[in-house]
Amino acid sequence: MKITDPIADYLTRVRNAIKARHRVVEVPASNLKKEVTKVLFDKGYILNYKFEDTENKQGKIKIALKYNPETKESAITHLERVSSPGLRQYRGATELPRVLSGLGIAILSTSKGVITDKEAKAMNVGGEVLCYVY
Repeated sequence: MKITDPIADYLTRVRNAIKARHRVVEVPASNLKKEVTKVLFDKGYILNYKFEDTENKQGKIKIALKYNPETKESAITHLERVSSPGLRQYRGATELPRVLSGLGIAILSTSKGVITDKEAKAMNVGGEVLCYVY
Protein backbone atom coordinates (compact mmCIF):
# COMPACT_ATOMS: atom_id res chain seq x y z
CA MET A 1 0.00 0.00 0.00
CA LYS A 2 1.37 3.38 -1.03
CA ILE A 3 0.87 6.18 1.46
CA THR A 4 0.14 9.45 -0.31
CA ASP A 5 0.78 11.67 2.73
CA PRO A 6 3.62 10.26 4.88
CA ILE A 7 3.56 13.15 7.39
CA ALA A 8 -0.17 12.65 8.06
CA ASP A 9 0.52 8.92 8.53
CA TYR A 10 3.35 9.76 10.98
CA LEU A 11 1.13 12.11 13.01
CA THR A 12 -1.73 9.60 13.05
CA ARG A 13 0.54 6.80 14.31
CA VAL A 14 1.79 9.04 17.14
CA ARG A 15 -1.78 10.20 17.95
CA ASN A 16 -3.07 6.60 18.05
CA ALA A 17 -0.16 5.47 20.26
CA ILE A 18 -0.94 8.29 22.72
CA LYS A 19 -4.63 7.36 22.79
CA ALA A 20 -3.69 3.71 23.44
CA ARG A 21 -1.19 4.83 26.14
CA HIS A 22 1.76 3.15 24.43
CA ARG A 23 5.26 3.89 25.67
CA VAL A 24 6.94 3.50 22.27
CA VAL A 25 5.69 3.96 18.71
CA GLU A 26 7.46 2.84 15.53
CA VAL A 27 7.08 4.72 12.24
CA PRO A 28 8.75 4.19 8.86
CA ALA A 29 11.65 6.61 8.49
CA SER A 30 12.21 9.43 6.01
CA ASN A 31 14.46 12.48 6.26
CA LEU A 32 11.50 14.82 6.81
CA LYS A 33 10.03 12.58 9.56
CA LYS A 34 13.45 12.42 11.25
CA GLU A 35 13.63 16.23 11.29
CA VAL A 36 10.07 16.53 12.68
CA THR A 37 10.99 13.98 15.38
CA LYS A 38 14.08 16.03 16.32
CA VAL A 39 11.94 19.18 16.69
CA LEU A 40 9.42 17.32 18.90
CA PHE A 41 12.30 16.06 21.07
CA ASP A 42 14.01 19.48 21.29
CA LYS A 43 10.75 21.12 22.39
CA GLY A 44 10.09 18.45 25.03
CA TYR A 45 7.04 16.77 23.50
CA ILE A 46 8.64 13.33 23.37
CA LEU A 47 10.96 11.53 25.78
CA ASN A 48 13.46 10.10 23.30
CA TYR A 49 13.86 8.72 19.80
CA LYS A 50 16.07 6.26 17.92
CA PHE A 51 16.67 5.83 14.20
CA GLU A 52 17.03 2.17 13.20
CA ASP A 53 18.06 0.65 9.90
CA THR A 54 15.99 -2.19 8.48
CA GLU A 55 16.80 -4.65 5.70
CA ASN A 56 14.58 -2.78 3.20
CA LYS A 57 16.85 0.31 3.40
CA GLN A 58 14.02 2.60 4.56
CA GLY A 59 14.62 2.22 8.27
CA LYS A 60 12.29 3.14 11.10
CA ILE A 61 12.01 5.67 13.88
CA LYS A 62 11.29 4.48 17.42
CA ILE A 63 9.72 7.27 19.47
CA ALA A 64 9.44 7.09 23.27
CA LEU A 65 6.32 9.04 24.22
CA LYS A 66 6.29 11.36 27.21
CA TYR A 67 3.66 11.20 29.96
CA ASN A 68 3.21 13.09 33.23
CA PRO A 69 4.15 10.65 36.07
CA GLU A 70 1.30 11.76 38.38
CA THR A 71 -1.61 12.44 36.02
CA LYS A 72 -0.53 10.00 33.26
CA GLU A 73 -1.41 12.80 30.82
CA SER A 74 0.53 12.89 27.54
CA ALA A 75 2.87 15.82 26.79
CA ILE A 76 1.21 16.03 23.37
CA THR A 77 -2.49 16.84 23.70
CA HIS A 78 -3.07 17.82 20.07
CA LEU A 79 -1.35 16.97 16.75
CA GLU A 80 -2.89 18.52 13.66
CA ARG A 81 -1.77 18.28 10.04
CA VAL A 82 -2.03 21.67 8.33
CA SER A 83 -0.53 21.37 4.86
CA SER A 84 -1.55 18.40 2.72
CA PRO A 85 -0.35 17.19 -0.69
CA GLY A 86 -3.59 18.45 -2.25
CA LEU A 87 -3.49 21.84 -0.55
CA ARG A 88 -0.08 23.07 0.53
CA GLN A 89 -0.09 25.80 3.19
CA TYR A 90 2.79 28.24 2.79
CA ARG A 91 3.32 31.22 5.08
CA GLY A 92 5.74 34.11 4.82
CA ALA A 93 7.90 35.25 7.72
CA THR A 94 5.40 37.98 8.66
CA GLU A 95 2.26 35.81 8.60
CA LEU A 96 3.40 32.79 10.63
CA PRO A 97 0.59 31.24 12.72
CA ARG A 98 0.42 31.53 16.51
CA VAL A 99 -0.57 28.19 17.99
CA LEU A 100 -2.61 28.30 21.21
CA SER A 101 -1.60 31.97 21.79
CA GLY A 102 2.07 31.05 21.61
CA LEU A 103 1.88 28.04 23.97
CA GLY A 104 1.94 25.47 21.17
CA ILE A 105 4.28 25.18 18.20
CA ALA A 106 3.85 25.06 14.46
CA ILE A 107 6.43 22.91 12.66
CA LEU A 108 7.54 24.39 9.35
CA SER A 109 9.59 23.09 6.45
CA THR A 110 11.76 26.03 5.36
CA SER A 111 14.87 26.68 3.30
CA LYS A 112 16.77 26.58 6.62
CA GLY A 113 15.43 23.11 7.44
CA VAL A 114 12.55 21.85 9.58
CA ILE A 115 12.06 24.37 12.41
CA THR A 116 9.37 25.80 14.71
CA ASP A 117 7.35 28.94 14.03
CA LYS A 118 9.29 30.89 16.69
CA GLU A 119 12.67 29.95 15.16
CA ALA A 120 11.38 30.87 11.69
CA LYS A 121 10.22 34.25 12.99
CA ALA A 122 13.65 34.87 14.56
CA MET A 123 15.42 33.90 11.30
CA ASN A 124 12.86 35.86 9.25
CA VAL A 125 12.03 32.93 6.96
CA GLY A 126 8.72 31.49 5.85
CA GLY A 127 7.84 28.04 4.59
CA GLU A 128 5.33 25.22 4.45
CA VAL A 129 3.36 24.78 7.68
CA LEU A 130 3.50 21.01 8.30
CA CYS A 131 1.59 20.69 11.59
CA TYR A 132 0.48 22.21 14.89
CA VAL A 133 1.52 20.61 18.19
CA TYR A 134 0.31 21.40 21.71
